[in-house]
Amino acid sequence: MTRNRAIGSIPNEAMAIYYSDRSTEGGLLITEGTVVSPTGAGSPHVPGIYTEEHIEGWKPVTEAVHAKGGIIVCQLWHVGRASHTVYQPGGAAPIGPSTKPISSRWKAQMPDDSFEDYSVPRALETSEVPGVIEDFPQAAVNAIKAGFDGIEIHGAQGYIVDQFMKDTINDRTDEYGGSLDNRCKFLVDLVNAIVSAIGPERTALRISPVVDYLDAYDNHPLALGLAVCEKLNKIQEEVGSKLLYLHVVQPRTMASFMGADTPKPSEDEGALLLKHLRKAYKGSFISSGGYNRELAMDGVAHGETDLVSFGRLFLANPDFVKRLKLDLPLNKYRRDYFYTHDPVLGYNDYPFFEEKEEAAPSQ
Repeated sequence: MTRNRAIGSIPNEAMAIYYSDRSTEGGLLITEGTVVSPTGAGSPHVPGIYTEEHIEGWKPVTEAVHAKGGIIVCQLWHVGRASHTVYQPGGAAPIGPSTKPISSRWKAQMPDDSFEDYSVPRALETSEVPGVIEDFPQAAVNAIKAGFDGIEIHGAQGYIVDQFMKDTINDRTDEYGGSLDNRCKFLVDLVNAIVSAIGPERTALRISPVVDYLDAYDNHPLALGLAVCEKLNKIQEEVGSKLLYLHVVQPRTMASFMGADTPKPSEDEGALLLKHLRKAYKGSFISSGGYNRELAMDGVAHGETDLVSFGRLFLANPDFVKRLKLDLPLNKYRRDYFYTHDPVLGYNDYPFFEEKEEAAPSQ
């Protein structure tokens, strides 16, 4: 998840410590969203992967993870309309599939850490879309150069890939809009381009068909999710190899963000959707969102997912894997420091279990 510690968009020593502390033998780490182009950012101090300086900045991070036997993939990110003119080259409007703005109930974090409404986006011309797509495979190549083991396309939670797929945002009348197939074309073209650049075994995708974060609501989330699974299966058949994984966000993860006028799936409906997608996708399946130890173990045991990913609990517990295995108590995360810029406070100051025990007063 986004941590806003890459000052000036360049990965640094604090980030190497952060990821290294959370590395374990054979453990998979997925980075925070990493911007693929100059138009891709929507908040301060998020890392990039589109320049040589970015590549060099990430190398100590990947080396630190590999030194502990860990596996790390780079989450490729373009926020699309979820930005502000202050982050865009020349102060231009953010780009997206349409001119539909994000409502004022959502706010953009500004460089001075104040919050303002998101800027009204500019709809991409049809001729511009391939250029935006091409930024992703180039970023994927850069990620491999930086030492990453693969990449995850951030196709979820209201960012540009999700914006093209969701029917309440995408009102285009060209080949990238209208029908469900057309709304998925941006994603399909993007996945094919990355697969051609770095191979299917290094390419993963994250989606959230039922989540309406940043007003990214779809009227038929199950149909959308199944369409994505079908298209990924077809790509795998065509290239003769599986993708790295499909990562699906549980609807409960964003329940607190959903508007009062937005239909909310029940927990049973969310679980049913997940089961449908798990059955439809022919490959490794990761689920995330609102899991604790018990829910994660139960989900894997019942075949609802192959793997479970954690965000907030992991950021607050550098030895989270050990605590999970031994059922040890967890540090509580401090939400106020999620998106600040201090290299230590709320970032690298969460104690390991042994440190916490040693610091506790004797009875």
